[in-house]
Amino acid sequence: MEGKKLISILVPAYNEQEVLYMLYDRLKNLIDKNTKYNFEILLVNDGSTDNTFKIMQELRQKDKRVCYLNLSRNFGKETAMIAGLDYCNGDAVVIMDADLQDPPELIQEMIKYWEEGYDDVYARRRSRKGESFLKKFTSAMYYRVLQAFTKIKIQKDTGDFRLLDRRCIEALKSIRESQRYTKGLFSWIGYNKKEILYDRDPRAAGKTKWNYRKLVNLSIDGITSFTTSPLRWSAKLGVLVSIIGFVYMLYIIIKTVVSGVDVPGYASTMVVILFLGGIQLIFLGVIGEYVGRAFYETKGRPLYFIDQYNEIKETNKNLNKPRNLL
Repeated sequence: MEGKKLISILVPAYNEQEVLYMLYDRLKNLIDKNTKYNFEILLVNDGSTDNTFKIMQELRQKDKRVCYLNLSRNFGKETAMIAGLDYCNGDAVVIMDADLQDPPELIQEMIKYWEEGYDDVYARRRSRKGESFLKKFTSAMYYRVLQAFTKIKIQKDTGDFRLLDRRCIEALKSIRESQRYTKGLFSWIGYNKKEILYDRDPRAAGKTKWNYRKLVNLSIDGITSFTTSPLRWSAKLGVLVSIIGFVYMLYIIIKTVVSGVDVPGYASTMVVILFLGGIQLIFLGVIGEYVGRAFYETKGRPLYFIDQYNEIKETNKNLNKPRNLL
């Protein structure tokens, strides 16, 4: 057993009781066949309200290669992932969802490219079975908008399913932002990347936890985390609206002075007032997003609290720092 590299498989889970046994069976089949490496499966329970944590404990009793991390409440997937990275021990970590839309069998190919020297082997979706046209379309439009706003090359049609070398893990662990957009951070840290294509399967069981409200919030986090372009565009648009307003004002004055015709005003005045009021509220909302992010970051709160790591109750000391730096 000594001398073998350790691969950690990190799986954040929230109310995934329907799929955990299936997930374990497929991962077990994979790692039992791959005897060149040691494996650990780190399951992160993100405050589930069903039997997810109980099943994790059962799997741990059955197979000591399974580890579990129980967060004190639901912190969200982004935080659950950084908690898992803080606690994983592998020379490389594979991040995947619990719903089996990302096939575990692809891990073997990821490991092959990792051994060739790639630090970040990410899986790009070639097709997305079981997802509506609207979701696919809005996802494509979002990545276009995000790429237009930011100077960092963001990986399109790519989720969290990837293998990361230890130096990528340490880089991500050093970033302790409370408002996290990990998909962007994967691109931001750089390093040697390799893309592999795959066909995404439908969810094996249960229901997705991502509704459109959560997806919109995640999209806003992505844009505000990696660019200040919305603020700049707000300023530019404000200047443009001011110029248009000034020109229109001159037009009204000249028309009144030259022709002596009173400008009938109620309808046009109300349109202008409502238009300018709407523009101002939009700009305030954009500014508010950035102010709000600054507000949360300046608090300096720990990203998460751990209730239990395997059979050990955690004391939650110094969680502002990555675990291996304590």
